[in-house]
Amino acid sequence: MSSIQRIRGGIGADEDYWLAIERGELRISRCAHCRKWMWPANVRCGDCGSWEIDWERIEPVGTVYTWTRNHAVSEVLAERQADLPYVTLLVELPQAGGARVAGVLEGNEEHLRIGARVRGRFAGPEERSKGYATIVWHIEEDA
Repeated sequence: MSSIQRIRGGIGADEDYWLAIERGELRISRCAHCRKWMWPANVRCGDCGSWEIDWERIEPVGTVYTWTRNHAVSEVLAERQADLPYVTLLVELPQAGGARVAGVLEGNEEHLRIGARVRGRFAGPEERSKGYATIVWHIEEDA
């Protein structure tokens, strides 16, 4: 079990996602009964009602669904001040039923566009990520 202090609030359905990211894996929840991808994670399948959830390992490859360039941060994200400006991506994962996960772009922005192919790498917990391990995305310029 991780020693990282989690943000309080939700139902905890995504804990296995964060633990996998810490191990350098991308895992998305899927109903063990009807096999529907369940993202955002939940404790029960909304289609068949099953409580049995699998966490499928997938390759961290997808396409940019949307993005934003951040030029300012609030006090909630003050740890990111030195990174300004930075780009946050929402990446669609076709191999996981179109699930979308967030992350920060690293590297050249020249080919940044909706639909750009990206590959993720895992970054360990840092102060600027509130102690969470994260996915950092790179644009695959040849795609």
